[in-house]
Amino acid sequence: MNTDDIVRYPTVLTIAGSDSSGGAGIQADLKTLSALGVYGASAITAVTAQNTQGVRAVQAVSPTLLEAQIAAVWEDMRIDASKIGMLYTREAVEIVGKAIDTYRPVWTVLDPVLLSTSGHLLLEEEAVHDMIDKLFPRISLLTPNLVETEYLTGLPVRNDAEQQTAASRLMEMGCQAVLLKGGHSIAENDQQVTDTLYLAGCPPLRFTAERIRTLNSHGTGCTLSSAVAAYLALGYPLEKAVAAAKQYITGALTAGANVRMGQGHGPLNHFFSPRPLQKIRF
Repeated sequence: MNTDDIVRYPTVLTIAGSDSSGGAGIQADLKTLSALGVYGASAITAVTAQNTQGVRAVQAVSPTLLEAQIAAVWEDMRIDASKIGMLYTREAVEIVGKAIDTYRPVWTVLDPVLLSTSGHLLLEEEAVHDMIDKLFPRISLLTPNLVETEYLTGLPVRNDAEQQTAASRLMEMGCQAVLLKGGHSIAENDQQVTDTLYLAGCPPLRFTAERIRTLNSHGTGCTLSSAVAAYLALGYPLEKAVAAAKQYITGALTAGANVRMGQGHGPLNHFFSPRPLQKIRF
């Protein structure tokens, strides 16, 4: 066989927790990657018992098994981008930081999962500082929502000026780029949602879409960060990857707005317009 004819799938490794209801975490990540035509591999950091109404229990995967999962994937497959979600423990933060140093992914997107929608702690308090120290300087993009931004920086984010200050603080902590998600804006009359991309030395880039009025918003953070990673794996530059991911999540929210799944915050419709698995050259 002519080696010039050999192709492969663009591949993203997601390192995150498992959501038994399928709306967030590893499950949402893999659905998103599949819907965008990207192959998804995974390393599970923790198993949760949860549904649309909240998280009932969390059990961390052993550090040895987490490290083995990451090594098994990275030592066998070519990873075009990595996405990090729920880590839960200090040990997981340490392992992921070492993995980034060892395997040196071209792109790494970190969704700093701190609290569930129902308020359940998804990162041990003592692990937050470790995440800042060991992961922020090693990643390509941080994707916090407004609540997470306030928690990480200790600064208010009620308007554009405060958000700019908070994003600058996050970059001072080591982040190369920050995508500040505006979905948690408390303005009742706000008909739009604006996510803002901050890059050092560049003016902010704002991505605005209509606010979708729906209860089905479970897993939006996981989905958006995975979509960015997917488009980066497909070769998009960062700004275009964020723009495309914003368009995708708006479509997924819209398509799932009137669906009833469970008694609480249901999932997005990840497969509203699926793409076939793409093929690229080595």
